[in-house]
Amino acid sequence: MEEPGQLKRALMDATAGAISGAVSRTVTSPLDVIKIRFQVQLEPTVQWALLRRDVYGPSKYTGMLQATKDIFREEGFLGFWRGNVPALLMVMPYTAIQFVVMQKLKALVSGSSKSENHLSIRPYFSYIIGSLSGCAATVGSYPFDLLRTILASQGEPKVYPSMRSAFINILETRGIRGLYAGLAPTIVEIIPYAGLQFGTYDTFRRWAMAWNRYRSGYPRRDDDVLTDLQVSLCGLAAGTCSKAVCHPLDVVKKRFQVQGLQRDRRYGARLEFRAYTNMHDALLQILRTEGSPGLYKGIVPSIVKAAPATAVTFLVFDSASKWLKSIPTTH
Repeated sequence: MEEPGQLKRALMDATAGAISGAVSRTVTSPLDVIKIRFQVQLEPTVQWALLRRDVYGPSKYTGMLQATKDIFREEGFLGFWRGNVPALLMVMPYTAIQFVVMQKLKALVSGSSKSENHLSIRPYFSYIIGSLSGCAATVGSYPFDLLRTILASQGEPKVYPSMRSAFINILETRGIRGLYAGLAPTIVEIIPYAGLQFGTYDTFRRWAMAWNRYRSGYPRRDDDVLTDLQVSLCGLAAGTCSKAVCHPLDVVKKRFQVQGLQRDRRYGARLEFRAYTNMHDALLQILRTEGSPGLYKGIVPSIVKAAPATAVTFLVFDSASKWLKSIPTTH
């Protein structure tokens, strides 16, 4: 099959990335909503930590199953897709930029635009390339990530009835800089997260290919072609590893995004504007008032979501790329 030109390849990568991001985000939105509710809740989210009643009042959410039941009872089925529109507006350009930058950097390092040659680059380059592509995608799509967090965390009754009202309120109360609240911890988080996600994915792919060669007994050309199940398993493992390591930074990012914003009192204490001066201060305050579990609020739904989300992202990207390449073009 003729390898597409640079511009066409970039458009194909962007399209496949946008499709994979949209599918993955929509499928895993319920877990994302639950995760965000835990992360922005100042009160304890695990049963044994509820003994520390001297710190905060009663907790709204104390477990994944309980949170699922409460959200469904109070907000209905669609409550699990709260903030999904800005999430899609965020994740589609995010994954599009991420995969375009990643493929371009891999082509630059490997000296080839062919995907099969990209696995020949040194493993540490995969981690560096993943980090750089994640940073580029984050900066390009961050305001939508902020709006997604705000809408997903507000519950009922809604403080912001629409994405437009939230956008206008942020501009009026916090200015343009308000749309980038929490960008610094996000960049600090995305460097190891994206690096681990793409680096470990490439590592697991290499292991899967080696397993195919070992199983066949002799080298075959199709040993380097992974099945959909193998691609999914590689993505599943990569998502689990990256999220488990980087979750505390994600909690800090969410706190910066919601500080100073209105929220119904039954969802817990409100985080005052400029409650944290910087990342270090946020980490210390969370540790002092909520203990080490505070940095891991939402870790269960986060990992439960991250594993299939990463698997779906890579699987759909791989399938969409093959489909786009198979479409005949006229010259």
